[in-house]
Amino acid sequence: MTQLATFLFIGAPEVMLILLVVVMVFGADKIPDIARGMGKGMRMLRDASSDIKSEITKTAENQGVDVDVTKDITEEINKVKDDLDDFTGSIKRNP
Repeated sequence: MTQLATFLFIGAPEVMLILLVVVMVFGADKIPDIARGMGKGMRMLRDASSDIKSEITKTAENQGVDVDVTKDITEEINKVKDDLDDFTGSIKRNP
């Protein structure tokens, strides 16, 4: 029994049905405009979230809050990954 990859619990048949409904409702000529608009909206959302993040970081630095916590956590995670790779390296078999 094989399992197909799903995205957000939506399989291939459901995606095809959604695309069919979109084509029927909006028409094939409007789909590129809709996709372009969604892309612009996602870009604006990403830019806004990065602006908010930079403002929060800037304010935290001005107030003297330690913003290097994420760097410390990232370093610790990388150390654990390296240790795990060292440990599993001797266990893995070469094909």
